[in-house]
Formats: sequence, structure tokens, C-alpha cells
Amino acid sequence: MPAKSRFTRLDAFTKTVEDARIRTTSGGIVTIASLLIVFWLVWGEWADYRKVVVSPELIVDKGRGEKMEIHLNISFPRIPCELLTLDIMDVSGEQQVGVKHGINKVQLAPRSQGSHPIALSSLDLHNEADAASHLAPDYCGNCYGAPAPPTVQKAGCCQTCEEVREAYASVSWAFGRGENVEQCEREHYSEKLDEQREQGCRIEGGFRVNKVIGNFHIAPGRSFSNGQMHVHDLNNYLESPVAGGHTFTHEIHQLRFGPQLPDGLSSQIGLSGKGWTSHHLNPLDDTSQATDDPAYNYMYFVKVVSTSYLPLGWESKNPLNKLGNQNELPNELIPLGLHGRGEDGSVETHQYSVTSHKRSLGGGDDSAEGHKERLHARGGIPGIFFSYDISPMKVINRESRPKTFTGFLTGVCAVIGGTLTVAAAIDRGLYEGARRAGIGKVHLR
Repeated sequence: MPAKSRFTRLDAFTKTVEDARIRTTSGGIVTIASLLIVFWLVWGEWADYRKVVVSPELIVDKGRGEKMEIHLNISFPRIPCELLTLDIMDVSGEQQVGVKHGINKVQLAPRSQGSHPIALSSLDLHNEADAASHLAPDYCGNCYGAPAPPTVQKAGCCQTCEEVREAYASVSWAFGRGENVEQCEREHYSEKLDEQREQGCRIEGGFRVNKVIGNFHIAPGRSFSNGQMHVHDLNNYLESPVAGGHTFTHEIHQLRFGPQLPDGLSSQIGLSGKGWTSHHLNPLDDTSQATDDPAYNYMYFVKVVSTSYLPLGWESKNPLNKLGNQNELPNELIPLGLHGRGEDGSVETHQYSVTSHKRSLGGGDDSAEGHKERLHARGGIPGIFFSYDISPMKVINRESRPKTFTGFLTGVCAVIGGTLTVAAAIDRGLYEGARRAGIGKVHLR
């Protein structure tokens, strides 16, 4: 038997001669409608193929010896910058006292003038270089019974008011306004402090901490250790000539743990199909607390969860991805603000939840709020305290396409075949119905 005859017997698509075909008006309408439906469904398949979704995964965080960046922006409208100190400590025993690196203090105008920014200052009221520039070469300032700190300009001497303050702090002595201290009187320390009494302060910037349980706080006065206690010199804070005194009324503009999410991703938070919800926003942003009590304490208990964001194609964007990326470099080599950002577009950041508590340092109860049974302990340090705990779990948000190209082609074939099959059945039904009703057919040649 010839080869042509063999394949002819296998033909599943039998043909009809042109003369045996009947074209109808209803058939033309069904054909046009079916083509429109096919184009619409194919477009939907294409959009589904191009769609990017974020798939969350929950794993155990196996990182060791990691660092974490904390970025803050907090305003204090009723306390000047000179009186605010930022301290950090954790369970490993590491302490950062009077943090300056990466932190700016912006002086704010008095509340009566709108609390607008008026200057950008360092953490100190005075400039040490200017203070000691006109001293005699053989001048050696008195440290007033305290040992000279190792950072002084001249060994064994306290040349400036700031060096005297550091000497006092090294032996846990209160300093006050610097009365009868020659260096402070020469620099007019108390006069400059009084000029700032009505001002406010905004603390902004970031710092790096060990990724372990710890806390950071903003409290008045220079801090020092007294035995096993961490204390602050509160003299200048409590002995304020301002009516009503200084208070820790504050507004948290921003507080985040780790880098900010990319702008493109942040704008899509909450959109359907992205997999991101409001949990990825910082819950303390744009919150505020107010009090008229100078001896008042605010505590925020934060639970931090490590979170990774892996964009689409992140494996191929960085050829060194499998060998290591920026996050595996020594922390000292990564500039502040870039920690957690990979060259491949990935982001290692943190989400957090928070609960807050506030109390007067004078003790008492919450009868004014309807909770007379709730009692508060006496004592403590005024200020705002952030205690953070690290979750052992980690969330990985991975971008991916839900459909492969093969799946797209399969969907297109299914759309075309299914639509034409249904259209043929509808046309056949219309034709048979019209013929049985005696309407007849309109033939179009």
C-alpha cells in the first residue's frame, strides 16, 4: 500500500467539499463573537503570565553574629537638644553611651513659634576647638578632683567644659550647670543652655546594634554607670527655669529596623495580588504622646521579625550571588544606611510589632483612666525607652510568576479550542432550531 494511503487512514480531521458547506447569518455573528471572546481570553492569559506575585515563606532564622540597623526620627518640642542623650545596651553586655556617630540633633523653635527647625547641631552645646583655641600653650585646666579622661587634648588636663563634664561622668559625679568651673564660665555654658530652654529638638539618624535582645533610650542628661546601675545626671532637666518644666512629649515620625523597602514596592503595598499587607509598614510611624509631667516615662516593647525581600530574577542579577553578597561582608566595611541591601536588588530588613506603656515616676494608679486597681512603681528615669526582642523566625517574601511560558501556551490552546467548540455547538443549535421552526436558512455565497 502506498505511504500516502497509510497516512490518509490516520487523518482525524475529515474534510467536506465546498459545495456541501452552508453559510448562515447566525453563523457569521457567532464567529465574530467567538473571535472577540478568544482575543479577550488570550489577553487575560497573557496578563496572568506576566503577573508577579509575592509568596511568603516562614523559616527558622539561622543567622549568627549579625548586626541590625535602627533608624529613627523623633521630635521633642519641650526639651532642648543639649539635655538629650541617646544610649544603647544589649544582653551581650555591649553599651553605647552618648551615641553621636550617625545621629543628628536638629534644634526646633519654641512651640509658640511653630516648632520649625532652626539649626543643625552636634550632640554638644559648644565647640571644643573654638573653646581651646585661645588658651596659652602652657595652660592646664583643672579637672576638679576627677581624673582626666583619655580623650583630652592635653594629657592630665581638662582644657574645655566638655572635658570637665567627661571627667565627672567617668567617676559618676553630677555636673549641673558648671557653676564655679572656670572652663564652663569661660565658654558661657550656663548662659547658652538657658538660651535653649524654650527650644525643642528632633533626633534623626541611624545606628547599628547587635542582633540580640537589647534596648535604646533617649533620656535627659549625661549618662554614666554607678555600680550595676545605669543612671543619668538629671539636675539640668529637673531644675528648669521654664514654666511647667521640660517634659518628654514626643512625636515619632519614623522608627524602622533595617533598610526601607524599595519605593516601587512600597507604593504597591496593599494592592491585590502583591501579597503585601499593612503589617509591612512601621506601626510607630506618625504616632505621638503628650504629657505635662516632667517625671514621666514612656516604654515601647518591640518584637522584631527578620524579613527578606527577593525580587524577580534576583539569582541572575548578581553573578556572585552563590558565593556571597554584600550582606556577607564584614559590618565595618558596609556604610551606615546600606546594610541589608544586596547588589541583586534583595533587601534584608525587619518587621516589628509593638506594645507601649507609660507611667509617672511618682507612682500612683490609673484611677483617672478608670483602672484604680492598676498601680505603678515609684522611681526611674524620665524619657522614652525602646526594648526590642528578636524573633527566632524569619519571613522570606519571594517574587515569582505564577505561570510558566509553557503554561501560557497551554492556556492559549485551551482558550481557542474551547471557545470554537462552544461556538460550533451554539451555531448548530441555532441552525437546527431555525430549521425546525420552518424559518429556513439564508445562504450567503
